Amino acid sequence: MEPLVSIIMAARNTEPYLEECLDSILSQTYPHWELIAINDHSTDRTPEILEAYARNDSRVKVVHSVRQKLIPALKEGYQHAKGDLINRMDSDDRMPHDKIEVLVREWLKVGKGHIIGGGTEHFVEQGEVGGGFLRYEQWLNRVAREGLHWQEIYKECVIPSHCWIIHKDDFDACEGFEPEVYPEDYDLCFRYYRAGMKIIGIDKVLHYWRDRQERISRTWEEYEDNRYYEMKLGYFFEIDREEDRPLVVWGAGRNGKDLVKGILQREPKVHWVCDNERKIGLDVYDQRMHHFDSITDLVRPQILIAVASPDDQRDIRTTLKSWGKQPVKDFWFF
Repeated sequence: MEPLVSIIMAARNTEPYLEECLDSILSQTYPHWELIAINDHSTDRTPEILEAYARNDSRVKVVHSVRQKLIPALKEGYQHAKGDLINRMDSDDRMPHDKIEVLVREWLKVGKGHIIGGGTEHFVEQGEVGGGFLRYEQWLNRVAREGLHWQEIYKECVIPSHCWIIHKDDFDACEGFEPEVYPEDYDLCFRYYRAGMKIIGIDKVLHYWRDRQERISRTWEEYEDNRYYEMKLGYFFEIDREEDRPLVVWGAGRNGKDLVKGILQREPKVHWVCDNERKIGLDVYDQRMHHFDSITDLVRPQILIAVASPDDQRDIRTTLKSWGKQPVKDFWFF
């Protein structure tokens, strides 16, 4: 028997895009789904559009949230989910016609304990997609294609909020939409990671992601500093930190400084390295700056790399591997 998929979608003032989104869901080649569409206090025609679609297709169910904001809305909608498998959708985006079919087909091969994730493609109504979003898209698709999710998790959110499928039992075990922490998709990724879930990446675009000025990632203060160092460090110290190993930060720029400050709130000492001759030997935050070669003098160090340049990251990765260091076991990119 083909499993029912519950698609959870919060909607707030997305009238210009909503019908296109809903039509893409109704056109899915996989028919066994239900859409739990939560109206989050919209002031435009969003609720009327949702109700009209619900009258025409019994698979569409509308919930009007009591509390405001994204996570409370998702929580309220999720209470109505009856499917064995869970997916999330954004009300201004589009699904490829075979998205749910592909996700379900791949999940059935592996079953519980697994998440299936696919690729994304940004689009805009006018002009061009921003360079930052394009770089993120390219990185996400490489992560999915090469199965690098847990290797890259401290870099950025490795599973976009709308491009995964998971069994409801696993979702509940990972606390689902419960924690009211933003960015909610990144926090959820870390909870999957902590629970030891396995991610199967698909080398296929399974979501069309709209880039627009009103996106909450552009407008909410919770997303202003999108490095999310406090979240990353909190999970690193909970999941991966081994206190009997020296902790190293590689990078003397803003990222490195902010990472070191966060670490020093948790530990009294960090071994700080870079390749900038002007900074080597200086004391910053009462921590001496060393040349990166000094890492080879340390016994089983855990190395956090806070360097922004992709070219520098590639060089650092090559250097660490030449020293016999392994990703996830010995080093992580932040």
